[in-house]
Amino acid sequence: MAVVSLTKDNFSELTSTGVVVVDFWAEWCGPCQQMLPLLSQFAEMMGDKVTVGKVNVDENPELAAQYRVMSIPTIIVLKDGQLVEQMIGVQQPAQLQAACEKHMA
Repeated sequence: MAVVSLTKDNFSELTSTGVVVVDFWAEWCGPCQQMLPLLSQFAEMMGDKVTVGKVNVDENPELAAQYRVMSIPTIIVLKDGQLVEQMIGVQQPAQLQAACEKHMA
């Protein structure tokens, strides 16, 4: 499954059900660029069990503020629209998988 671009217009709709991993990132952020292929790899690995999205903090500052994103990359895990995990910095696909599996039961 592909990584979805999330904006303030589609965020609620796409994160309201199931387990969703959201990467808050920016074009100018070096670690965020390192995270992009890892996020794609993770999305492929999880298939349709998890929705994977990314939010550009420069284009969607209100979403970054809503989730109190202070540094990027910040990765959050939502379960049925509720924040259940938050990680800061580059995360490996296995770390993301472990964070999701806790909430998939």
